[in-house]
Parts: sequence; C-alpha cells; structure tokens
Amino acid sequence: MSKKISISDIASELGISIAAVSFILNGKSKEKRISEKLTKRVLDYVNEVGYKPNHLAQSLRTGKTNTIALMVEDIANPFFGTVARMIEEKAHKVGYKIIYCSTENNTRKTRELINIFNDKHVDGYIIAPPEGVKADIQALIDRQVPVVLFDRYLPGLNTNFVGVNNYHGTFEAIEHLIDNGSRCIAFVTTTSTQTQMRERLGGYNAAMKKHGLNPAVLKLSYASDQQTLTADIAAFLKKNKKLDAVFFATNYLANSGLQAFHDLGVSIPGDMRMVAFDDHDFYSFYNPTITAVAQPIEEISRNVIEILLKHLEGPGKPVESVSLSTRLIPRVSSCPVKVRARQAVRVI
Repeated sequence: MSKKISISDIASELGISIAAVSFILNGKSKEKRISEKLTKRVLDYVNEVGYKPNHLAQSLRTGKTNTIALMVEDIANPFFGTVARMIEEKAHKVGYKIIYCSTENNTRKTRELINIFNDKHVDGYIIAPPEGVKADIQALIDRQVPVVLFDRYLPGLNTNFVGVNNYHGTFEAIEHLIDNGSRCIAFVTTTSTQTQMRERLGGYNAAMKKHGLNPAVLKLSYASDQQTLTADIAAFLKKNKKLDAVFFATNYLANSGLQAFHDLGVSIPGDMRMVAFDDHDFYSFYNPTITAVAQPIEEISRNVIEILLKHLEGPGKPVESVSLSTRLIPRVSSCPVKVRARQAVRVI
C-alpha cells in the first residue's frame, strides 16, 4: 500500500514552503499574495497525485469542519425537502456541506441528534425545532455555536429566526372563502402548540370573529398515520353536515382531507370548498386544482443560509429575525358560488 501523501510531501516535491501549500489548498492564495503561476503548479500537482486532505486534522487546526446540521420535521415533506435542497445548493457554493435529518417533531430524538452533531463538531445549526428543546438550543448559543431557527421559533429564546406571517396568510385565506360565499368554515389542524400552528389558528379565529361566524376546529395528532387522519377527518365531516368549506393548516392534512372527500363522495367545490396552507406541486394539476397559501421557499432558504454564514464568520453579530409574506394562490377548489355549477368536479 502506497504511503498517504501529506502537505509536507507536496512542499518537499515542489521545493516550496509547507505554509504556501496550506494557503493554496485552503483557497487563500490571493489573500496571501501567492502568484497564480505557483497556485496552478500546486493544484495541478495535487490533482496529479490524487492528494486527499485529512479533514480531522484540518478541523483540529482550523476549528472548523465546514459542515452544517439541518434539522427538519420531515425531510420527505415537500416544503422541508425543497428548503433543504435550496440551502444545500447555496451552502455548497461557499464550501459548506449540509448534513440533514428528520426529527419527526420528537423532542427526545432531536436532543439525541444535537448530541451526535456536537460530536461531529458541525460549525452551525439550522433547525425547525419541536417543543421541549429550548434548553438544548440555548446551550449551543451559550457556546457561541451559530444557530438559525426557521418555520417556527421557541418563545423566550434569543436567536436567529426566519419564518412567515402565518396569521396574515391564514386570515387572508379565510376572508377569500367568505368573499366567495362560504359561511360554515372548518379549520383542520394538529394538536401542536408550536408557534406557526398557533398563529394559523389565530388568523382563522380572527377572520371568523370579524364576520360574526362560528368557528369549527378539528385538532389531530401529528403522530397519526395518513389512514387515521383520513378517518378522523371523514368522521368530523359527517358530524358537521352544515360545513361548506375547510381550511387545512398543513398540506399533509389537506392530502388526507382530499382522500376523506373522495371516500365520502364530496365534490369540490360543488359540495365543499377547500384551501391548504403550503402549496404542493400536484395542487396545480389535481382535478380540481387546489387553492393554497404558498410560502416563499426560495426567500426562506436564502435568508436562512445567509444569516448562518454571516454568524459563521465570527461571534458578535446581532441576532436577526425575518418575517416573510405568504401568497394566496386561488384555484378551482375555492371558486365563487356563481361559477360553482360550471366548475364543480367530483374528487377522483
């Protein structure tokens, strides 16, 4: 087995200092005023001999691993999956790798994952936190480890955050349903008391109160599988026969709702209008197309990684909080009464 090549071997072979080789391999040629000719010579030689840096030694020397932990509720969810892809793309351009995982909104699992990432000496964290991990994240902050929360925050925790105005997005969607003729509007959400879910419920209640309408709220367990969610929504619809519209607080609840409508033979928007919070790729070509409150995923991703990179430059940066606007995308599922007869489609 051939000997593993080191920086000192490269320096000796090319007749230059070890420091010069190190600066070039770490992208500091211009900063250290090393000529382009010498830089090219070193990089060509490195490629020729297939030199692989010792990342452990490098991290011990620099104090950085150039890795970022991205912790989300469910990486398979279209919202989180798209955010992860965009963050990874932006991080890669500046030399960072993303390690991402799903917490399943589970406090214990999240704590275990934070400990694992601590052992791997990741440089920073991007987290959509479940409840119950405030102390764990505070410990990271106390150690001056950069942290950015997104989608939801933990009250009382002074850290960077990027999210959307869930209250206004939901309020606008309920007003849209009311303007289109709905009066008995249900709100289907989870039992979670996380900030984003509380804000969406708050927007619903405010819009219903403004128009003197009675609320009808169904709270479902996050831990339930899709079959159970579908059955629970169907039972709720059977019990509340006067409903003429449903707002789903997440897209996975909306998907279970669509299955429940299908099982009950409910047509949209003929029998029931609906809106989902969080758009989904198939909502634009589903039959009927589904009205959604869309989050600005690209803006969320850009703000998250830019804030984290800024804090990775060194301590002392001010904490940042960014609240972005959602966008209501009206489609057939919430169309007005006057076009119902023409556009109503049986859910298939």
